[in-house]
Amino acid sequence: MPTKEELKDRAFAEIDSRAEELIGVSKQILANPEPGFREFKTAALVGEQFAAMGVPFRSGLGMTGLRGEIIGGSEGPSMAIMGELDSLIVNEHPHANAETGAAHACGHHCQIAMMLGVTRALMRDDVLPHLSGRILSMAVPAEEYIEIEYRDQLRRDGKIEFLGGKPEFIRLGEFDDVHLAMMMHTTSTPSEKQLCLTGTNNGTVAKRIQFVGKGAHAGGSPHLGINALNAATLAMTAIHFNRETFVDTDTVRVHPIITKGGEAVSAVPADVRMETFVRAKTLDAIMDANRKVDRALRAGAMAMGATVNIQTIPGYMPMLQNDRMQAIFRANAENLVGAENIGRTEHRTGSTDMGDVGTIMPVLHPYVGGATGIGHGDDYVIQDYHMAVVTGAKAMASTVIDLMADGAKEANQVVANHRPDMTSREYLKFMRSLAVEETYTER
Repeated sequence: MPTKEELKDRAFAEIDSRAEELIGVSKQILANPEPGFREFKTAALVGEQFAAMGVPFRSGLGMTGLRGEIIGGSEGPSMAIMGELDSLIVNEHPHANAETGAAHACGHHCQIAMMLGVTRALMRDDVLPHLSGRILSMAVPAEEYIEIEYRDQLRRDGKIEFLGGKPEFIRLGEFDDVHLAMMMHTTSTPSEKQLCLTGTNNGTVAKRIQFVGKGAHAGGSPHLGINALNAATLAMTAIHFNRETFVDTDTVRVHPIITKGGEAVSAVPADVRMETFVRAKTLDAIMDANRKVDRALRAGAMAMGATVNIQTIPGYMPMLQNDRMQAIFRANAENLVGAENIGRTEHRTGSTDMGDVGTIMPVLHPYVGGATGIGHGDDYVIQDYHMAVVTGAKAMASTVIDLMADGAKEANQVVANHRPDMTSREYLKFMRSLAVEETYTER
């Protein structure tokens, strides 16, 4: 019976032998960026890779997602290893699609390559029989919560229910037979070093807002109109005036944008559209901030005599991670890059749908270096693909081996000692309760 360290050496050898191939897959995805629920080329590439490896898989999950499965040599729990298929839209990015503006300004192209590298490493004939349970390799769509209007139309058309990929996977039952999950993100933050342990993340709800006024000639008879843009501006000002009521430790973030400001400069704006996220560290803080935002939106409409339509859309849950999985990852990270090259963050104010998975099971979501620039910015690029893909894949593979070898003793203990915040059914009920559409008018 090989030791865990021997299994890791075999996995690393496989990843090293496939390094150029894995980096090539990452760069191919980089050259063909696709935003969420549109990742058809990327999904086809992952399917080709699964087929070439001989991994049984299903596709078309949540429109574009895939789930492969490899089975260990004995019974045990199921562990998901994930990569995200989607890109952002950053028109000025050097690798942006000229027609769509889609660009991998967050490193998801490396996630897919890492996931494929881990799968190849673990399915070796001299590794997989010594693991217990199942490894579920998932390529998940639509982590970046963008194009809300487009995705909401997909929802109205019955193609999806939730606007994020992992919530859709939960709805579809793709996590019903999963006991624990892991994925890894890239980072460009110098303090996070080569491999980074992270703590919690903000959760979020999304909002689509329409202010409806009354059109009139902006020069000749503005007094006959109702200016919806002024109502929206007042509402945003009211949101800003509420910021001092947000508790600092709740890390509330509200960042509205106007997506439509009117029809013509010569007409009083009668139809103005906004979108915003309401983020915070806890569900209670999200709900509190959300109430204040709604109050501000209604105030803007009331002041101008306009109507406001407010749609609140389920976003992502706050993320918590499993301490034991983090400890296992840290030990492997130290072996790979040395303790001095490991970073640590306690809380991130961005949001990820890994938080939704973490609501129903133990999860791990560390980071790997290799990038430069500002995340989601036009200068975010991978400079060190060997770090971002190869080292990342090794860190993930060795952590899975620690969890799933030796009769999956570690994985079983993680699952046995974990108390999820919600069951899948409770999660779905709660998320659906967040979906609200209301109209407020006072004329």
